[in-house]
Amino acid sequence: MSKQLQDAYIVAATRTPVGKAPRGAFRHTRPDSLLAHVLRSVLAQVPQIEPGRVEDVIVGCAMPEYEQGMNVARIGLLLAGMPNTVAGMTVNRFCSSGLNAVSIAADRIRTGEADIMIAAGTESM
Repeated sequence: MSKQLQDAYIVAATRTPVGKAPRGAFRHTRPDSLLAHVLRSVLAQVPQIEPGRVEDVIVGCAMPEYEQGMNVARIGLLLAGMPNTVAGMTVNRFCSSGLNAVSIAADRIRTGEADIMIAAGTESM
C-alpha cells in the first residue's frame, strides 16, 4: 500500500545582510547569533504558530566547528528563545548545506513525519 505524499509550503522567509569575508561587518558575529536573529524574525512573521509546535530546526552549516559547538542549530534555537523541547539538527554538506536542510525538512513534512519545521543555512567566516 502506498502513502500519498503531502505538500510542503514555505510560509515565512528571512535573511541577514551579507558582509565581505574576512573583513566585513559580521566578521566578529557568531553564526549561532545570526541564526537566532533569523529564527526570531521567522517566528514573528507567523504569530499563529507557537514556537513549541515547531518539531525540528534543521540548519546547514559548512563549518560548524568553533564557538557553536558542532550543533549550531540547537544553540541557535535556544538563543532565539525557542523552548528546549524543540529539536535542532545541524547538516554539513559544505556549499549545499542550507539547501540540504530545506530538502530534509520538506521531505519530513511530505512523508507525514512532521507538520511544522524550520530549515535554514548559516555561516560566518
